[in-house]
Amino acid sequence: METTSSIKAITHESYLDLMLQYAFQEGFNFAVWRKPKSNQVEIIIDSEPVLRQGMPQLEELPAGFIAHNFEDGTSPSYFFLEAKEYYSLDLGTPVELEENHPFVENTTLSKTELQKLVREGIKKASKGLQVQETSKEDFIDQVQKGIDQINGGKLIKVVPAKIKKQELNENLDLSQTFLKLCESYPNAFINFVHSPAFGTWMGASPEVLIKTEGNTFSTMSLAGTQKAIGDNPLKTAAWTQKEIEEQALVSRYIVNSFKKIRLREYEEKGPKTVLAGNLLHLRSDFIVDMEATNFPQLGSTMLELLHPTSAVCGMPRQAALDFISANERFERTLFAGYFGPVNVQDATSVFVNLRTAQLMGDHAYLYAGAGITEDSIAEKEWEETEMKCDIIGRFFTKENK
Repeated sequence: METTSSIKAITHESYLDLMLQYAFQEGFNFAVWRKPKSNQVEIIIDSEPVLRQGMPQLEELPAGFIAHNFEDGTSPSYFFLEAKEYYSLDLGTPVELEENHPFVENTTLSKTELQKLVREGIKKASKGLQVQETSKEDFIDQVQKGIDQINGGKLIKVVPAKIKKQELNENLDLSQTFLKLCESYPNAFINFVHSPAFGTWMGASPEVLIKTEGNTFSTMSLAGTQKAIGDNPLKTAAWTQKEIEEQALVSRYIVNSFKKIRLREYEEKGPKTVLAGNLLHLRSDFIVDMEATNFPQLGSTMLELLHPTSAVCGMPRQAALDFISANERFERTLFAGYFGPVNVQDATSVFVNLRTAQLMGDHAYLYAGAGITEDSIAEKEWEETEMKCDIIGRFFTKENK
């Protein structure tokens, strides 16, 4: 009887270390993620040096991971990592690896050597990318211009963004960081994506853009932000009229998108208060039976209609896009774009890229935006974006040892 030797019961961190060593040594693109309320970490590796680009038609794509820039969905600005290799592990059980597993072939690096390899790979992938921190003065000026345009009737809402630069912990362990994010934010989409095409990103997004599984399509409207305070913040949260209206604007945007395609049969749940890390938001969920409505391509159709949503751009959409283009001093690239697994395990889950860090050289660049309405106060919007940046930034900074 033949026996197969194996490496038994290695830790989840060791498994991710082996994956990183394999991917960075070979120069492969990869995406690692854990869906909200799940214990399953999923990994795809794309060995092709040039990623697929173009206009996304989700239903026609093979299994993989999509990463789309912030720009309007009508522009060909997405990258697609095809699942040339797919792996998964359950965070609730030990990992067993056979000796012939691809990750096991080169296991000679120490932890220190692996961190050096990963840091060098990140630097190489960020070569040529230029990202600049946003000053408080510039951000507040942008917010005030947005308020002025709203009061002048040119905009209903706009979402200016900023970048905060933080020095990385020199001993940063990205396997540990990913697992810490999974533990800290069980209700978020935890992600770690790397490619020379767009650099290295890691974060914990709270917002589904579109999701399809079987015949069910779903999306959500998420807006309004406040700190979670006390032992039971979901019951004690109090929302201002500004925050309630901000979330209602996003919901109306989704309903209007349904009307554009003459879709009337949908279920709406909410709004309700939800917890994302130590922040609270208002959320409504929208669900459609694609078989009953005879709309099998609803995912791609709604993706084009919704992106960028009013939660990350504003209303009217084109006027808000024009304002952002004229006033923001940086390219958002993947921030406030969307990404997620496509046709993996017979499901597609695409999330808005929020609560995210772009890793470049020895720094993390943290992105955050603030929804501006006629009731906004510029200084408070700055404080809100600082709070959003700190949620993710603390996992990467020198103090996080």
